[in-house]
This record gives sequence, C-alpha cells and structure tokens, in this order.
Amino acid sequence: MPLLEVRDLRTSFHTRDGIVRAVDGISFDVEAGQTVGIVGESGSGKSVCCYSLLQLIPQPPGRIEGGTAKFGDLDLLQLSEARMRKVRGKRISLIFQDPMTSLNPYLRISTQLIEPLLIHEGLSKSEALARAIAELEAVGIPDPKSRIHSYPHEFSGGMRQRVMIAMALITRPEILIADEPTTALDVTIQRQVLDLIKTRQDDLGTAVIFITHDLAVVSEVCDYVNVMYAGRFVERAPVETLFARPRHAYTRALQRSIPAMQKKGEILYTIPGLPPNLANGVPGCAFAPRCEAHEGGPSHAATRPALVELESTHWVQDCPGCLAGAVATN
Repeated sequence: MPLLEVRDLRTSFHTRDGIVRAVDGISFDVEAGQTVGIVGESGSGKSVCCYSLLQLIPQPPGRIEGGTAKFGDLDLLQLSEARMRKVRGKRISLIFQDPMTSLNPYLRISTQLIEPLLIHEGLSKSEALARAIAELEAVGIPDPKSRIHSYPHEFSGGMRQRVMIAMALITRPEILIADEPTTALDVTIQRQVLDLIKTRQDDLGTAVIFITHDLAVVSEVCDYVNVMYAGRFVERAPVETLFARPRHAYTRALQRSIPAMQKKGEILYTIPGLPPNLANGVPGCAFAPRCEAHEGGPSHAATRPALVELESTHWVQDCPGCLAGAVATN
C-alpha cells in the first residue's frame, strides 16, 4: 500500500474573473523512500497541489472541491485544523521555494529550528537546542554551535536553504515536500542542495515529493515523474521511461528546452505561446494552441482528454494531436 495515495484532487480559486481550476482532478501515489517529481511551467498547479495536501490554501478564495489524500488511516483533505497541525511539520514537512523569505528575519535561527521540536515532541529547550545543533551539522553548516544563534540575514542564500532543509527534517518526517528548493541559487549551490536532500533522504528513509520546472533536475533526483500542465497531469511515468520514450507533446517540448540537450551554438529552444487562462475554462486539449507536434496531422481532442495507460506505469493524455510524432512505445 502506498505511503500517500492521492485520488481526483480538485482545488479551485473563486475570483472576480471566474473560477480558476488550478488543480483539476489529479491522482498519484508516493511509496516509502521514493522521490516523486511534479514538473511543469510556472502556473501549472504544482505548488497548489501540494499545498492542498497540507491545507495551506488560503480559503477564501481557494477551495478544495474534491478528492481524497489517504495517508495511512487519515484523509488529509478531511482533517480538522487541530488534527492537521499534528501532521503538518511532524509527519509531512515542506521546504518552501524561496530561502530568502521563508525564514522570519526577526527571530534567531535557533528559535525557528527548535520550534517544531517543542510543539511536536515536547522536548525541553536544552534538548531541542542540542538536536538542532546536530541537524545543522548534518546539513553542512560550519561551526553550528555558534551559528545557530545568528539571524537569517547573516547567512548566504545557500546556507539559508540548508537551514530550511534542517528545519523540515528535524522531526524525521515520513514525507518531505520540496517546492523548487533550488530556486534563486547559483548552479554550484543548487548541486550541493540536491545532494544534501538526497543524502538526508537516504539517512532517514523519507519519501520526497519534488516540485520543479526543470526537467534536467528531475532526471537526477526522481524515481517517478508527473508532468503537469493547466491543472492536470499530461504524462506520468518512471523517470527512465519518460526520458527514453516521452509521448506527450508538452513533455517532449520540456525535454527540448533543456540547454544541455541542444547543440552548441544553436538558439535555445523555447515553447511558443503562453499557458491558458484557466479562469476562462479549457474546453478541449489545453496544450493545443502551443503544440508543434501534429503539423497538420491528427486533430487535438475537442474535450479534455483522459489519461490512458500505454504500458505498465506509463500514462499519457489521450489527445491525438499531442501524441503525433512521438516514438512508439516498445
């Protein structure tokens, strides 16, 4: 049985311009110790999906319209706020995407690090501080005994992200949600942060939901990948299958956008157009206006296409236009 089993999750935002269906009926599983990626452009619904699982969507204007998220004997979407507080930060933790603004600038690192231990495990301040120092050392903060009493502004961006990782993992959660944890970091620091998350995951046996717009990062850290566009998954597959045999036009376009996969001296490929305005509704295939795959071939689906299983564990939206030109599955 999966550690987390999400089925038909639907989250909308009720605005003056209309109902924005940010997450429109997605399903996925997370196994113990597994890294599951959710990849797509900004605005595709990746973060809203995971914030919904922790009931962090502002209500109003947000509203979780339906679905289930089974975590053991709990349905995360049905928990009261009091019960959710016992799960959030203890059994499921979150690394926010911006290390520069995620920490409270008015509080010392020590105060922010020990808070989860005081709340969830009832440790004394001295016990919590000793554990926090050990966690800072584990994530590579030099001289943690003195640095733990510093303020966030005294740390670089990379060091702040290490602090965020330490804070998320200090309670030994069963699931870690990493929401674009390398955003705004330079390439060298990105590599260090990704390696650190993997090392701590191996040490603790934690499952990871990794949210990113970078398919190259997905290829390095994920076991299974969900490609998201306009609030829905357009393709789902093990990472090796997705890169060897991408079927949906959006997945192939994301892969073409990886700079390392293009010839030196060529103009970098970008996906034409913009994602749809979800407040206007999407009557058919959401990717049709941007799709370059069919080139006068099969038409795109007139209604929102459903996910179909092409082979074991490889699913794709059944839109003839978006599937045109894909390499056939072996």
